[in-house]
Amino acid sequence: MSLLKTALQDRTFVCVMEFVPKPSAERFAAMQAIMARTQLCGWPLTVAIGDRVTSALDLSPLDALDSFATPVPALPHFSGKDREGHHLRAQLQRMQALGQEQLLILTGDRLPGHQPGERPVRYLESVAALQIARQACPRFLLGAALNPFKYREEEGGAQYFKAEKKLAAGADFLTLQLGFDARKHHEALLWMQRQPNPKPLLACLMSLTHGRASMLDHVAGVTVTPSMLAMLEAEAAVSKAHAQARSVERLALQIIGVKLMGYAGVHLSGIHAVEQLLALEARLEHWLGRLHTLEQWAPEWAAAWQVPGLPAVTFHPPEADWRLGESRANASFKEKARYHLLHGAHSLLFSRGNWLSKTFGWAVRQPLWSTPRGARVLHRLERSAKRPLVGCDTCGRCRLEDTLYICPETCPKGLANGPCGGTALNRCEFGDRECIHSVKYRTAVAVGQTAVLTQRLIPCISAESRHQSSWPAWFGAAQPASPQAQLPSTAGRQSRRAEHAQAAASGAGNKRRSEAVAETEQ
Repeated sequence: MSLLKTALQDRTFVCVMEFVPKPSAERFAAMQAIMARTQLCGWPLTVAIGDRVTSALDLSPLDALDSFATPVPALPHFSGKDREGHHLRAQLQRMQALGQEQLLILTGDRLPGHQPGERPVRYLESVAALQIARQACPRFLLGAALNPFKYREEEGGAQYFKAEKKLAAGADFLTLQLGFDARKHHEALLWMQRQPNPKPLLACLMSLTHGRASMLDHVAGVTVTPSMLAMLEAEAAVSKAHAQARSVERLALQIIGVKLMGYAGVHLSGIHAVEQLLALEARLEHWLGRLHTLEQWAPEWAAAWQVPGLPAVTFHPPEADWRLGESRANASFKEKARYHLLHGAHSLLFSRGNWLSKTFGWAVRQPLWSTPRGARVLHRLERSAKRPLVGCDTCGRCRLEDTLYICPETCPKGLANGPCGGTALNRCEFGDRECIHSVKYRTAVAVGQTAVLTQRLIPCISAESRHQSSWPAWFGAAQPASPQAQLPSTAGRQSRRAEHAQAAASGAGNKRRSEAVAETEQ
């Protein structure tokens, strides 16, 4: 059994060291030296090997694993950037041959050079990838990501909705996006505790200096606020050594904080040398003997983010501060009308039940459309009818019914199950539009269809099926289950808002933890 799997099963706090593989013998030797220590403050160490972090030409995680001088316990990543299902299956087969049985599955940040409006780049999103991996390798330890550091309801709610799908698709644990907001760490933990089958959470952490914060300010999905930058800049103005020492202090405190909250471990980024690990261990040992509760920890964490003469640091953007449990998002009249019109049209033409739908189905399944020329004509007809309405790119298997008639092909990554982690205040990672999944969330809440966004796991689209009509296959499919079986009950449809409203009311123990964590921003 793997070190990570054993630690999670035994509820032993674990440290996962992030490693971005580059063709550098020095980098490999440095990580080898870190892993030779085997533990940090008694907590077991394993290494997470990134995939396509800087480029599609990066060394693959499995090739990187082979490049270590001696074997190390590892958690390889799989990124869906510009990949299809067969790429994942090939990696799984190779992992089985190597005896590797754990994998962190990510959709991936924007591929360098991928510009909207150019050649479409499709990403194998994590939900579909988890389904593939779980089916192919039932015994594997599978992880996925969650980004709770969202400050508008639409993007935050959609993140949690998609995380429910990841759990349903087979994730054994979730790793959070890099973040510094303790209240959001606590929020994610409370959310997980309310799931029917809670899974372990790992917190992704990094020691933060002004230089790193300036870089992270441009990394998709990472929130660095103006007040954080101002404080870090003031530290740097004292001296580089002072700023570095303060950043290590904060990292040590953050590790202790998430451990006290109940996290299963940490995913540490930005540690590249044994000396850095030893400096962190010294500060951890200092605080571990002093901090035993969140009530003791909270004031020390708050003090680590204070500099005389500067206002208190806030971890949320100035424009927004949504918290799970608040519900203010409201779809526009246009968004609701669009849904009802398209839903009505879909029911008439594609329900497979009424005479019009049966007639249409009979027409598009005639042998004429099976010929090469007929298939091209039908493809053009479907595209010309649907593209002006929904932005259709004729993927060959229409998923509009499962996405509230918002075409996933209009997402630059082609994501159907929910958003990636790269949004900022509802804006797409690409910056040229609102995230379609934020629109989808608003619409679902307004029309009582949030269960669609949490319960329907949408498989990936293969390259072979694209750019052909989906109509013949749709009417050739089995008759769908009854509406009562597909849609949640009235009580279920109304429960999402109630669940959000009750998010902070998970018992007296959680209330005390919330109050302690909240002190960090007061």
